[in-house]
Amino acid sequence: MPPTVHALRNEIRVKVGRYEREVSSDFTKEALAAICEAVDYDLGSGGLPSKAQMRAGILRSIGEHEGDDPEGLNRSFRKAEVQAIAEALREG
Repeated sequence: MPPTVHALRNEIRVKVGRYEREVSSDFTKEALAAICEAVDYDLGSGGLPSKAQMRAGILRSIGEHEGDDPEGLNRSFRKAEVQAIAEALREG
């Protein structure tokens, strides 16, 4: 049986030095920033970008999105995207 989105999110959280969550929840802005760092997406200086911008950057860094335009990414990651992130972190 394939892992659930909750299990994949927790795997990603652990890989980037965050803590597991008992209940299923989306990534916090801080967790997204940690994922950005793990996949070598430069957050720039002057505070954290929007969640949509970080999601786009993460997906671009792992080859799942063209460019880092946040258009259409003002939402949670889809299961296939979470799987791709987890796989990229396993390989990295």
